[in-house]
Amino acid sequence: MSPVSSKPVSAQVLDAAIAWQLSLDSGNPVEREEFAKWHAAHEEHARAWRQLGMLDQRFSVASGPARTALLQSREGIRRRVRKLGSGVASVFAVVGLTLFAADRYVPLSYWLADQRTATGEQRTIRLADGTLINLNTHSAVDVRFDEKQRLVVLQEGEILVETGHGDPRPFIVETREGSMRALGTRFLVKREEDGTRLSVLQSAVAAHPEANPEEQILHEGQQVLIRSNGLGPIVALNLGADAWTRGMLVVDNARLEDLIHEIGRYRRGYLGVAPEVADLRITGSFPLKDTDLALNALLPTLPVQIEQHTQWWVTVAAKTEAKP
Repeated sequence: MSPVSSKPVSAQVLDAAIAWQLSLDSGNPVEREEFAKWHAAHEEHARAWRQLGMLDQRFSVASGPARTALLQSREGIRRRVRKLGSGVASVFAVVGLTLFAADRYVPLSYWLADQRTATGEQRTIRLADGTLINLNTHSAVDVRFDEKQRLVVLQEGEILVETGHGDPRPFIVETREGSMRALGTRFLVKREEDGTRLSVLQSAVAAHPEANPEEQILHEGQQVLIRSNGLGPIVALNLGADAWTRGMLVVDNARLEDLIHEIGRYRRGYLGVAPEVADLRITGSFPLKDTDLALNALLPTLPVQIEQHTQWWVTVAAKTEAKP
């Protein structure tokens, strides 16, 4: 490897190179022209692209899901690009670790978002109008303020919004399923598999599905699932809905599978539950900063055991009787 190729590049340039590699798969000629301009704009851009290409060559044995997972793991790429000469063994180790993550598709909008958090990371940002936004694990937002409105687009994950005061422009949070207009308030917005969940902690929020003229005002203590064609039933807020902002996960009579799925959002790798214990019920509070501790907290309460095959592959299974 030449000295130029091995010289580290900045995290920002690496992010851009990764985003371009994902974007160019679409074959859009306009994007290719824009990429050519970016590539030629600075020597560091070309160096990052060259290093990323070298990484692809080393992972050429890992076609399909493994390569996709690799390209979608920004932190992993950063580390490997900077250690291209560290040996074949480490390369194959990464291939093995990416295989299990192939189903965790990360859209390009996540990588290109104005603000984002990694898995297990939480962060609070203050917008120009004084609004505070707490980003939960693996979340991404774009901020689009203009003279008419204050718009925040939730691309991925979950946020808690505390709107600033004294600005006459409407404050709106938007997702693919619809928009939510704050009425001087504190509220949660979470992207879920079947829609967007709005939970109102203080005051009120007007919810508007994308493809439906219906608008519904939700008040403090209420939540609703927003789909593009309408709103689900308005129900009472879940216990401890905002506990994640204090580093805790609070559940009341939850299915074990649902709890494990939620804990899994805060840790890297695969976390699963055996079918025979998936429907067990549990109530309690679990720490999010230490998910191993959260899993071990299940043991005194439920007839389960933690099977840890590696640091990256963990299963909650039925407890087996000790052999005499």
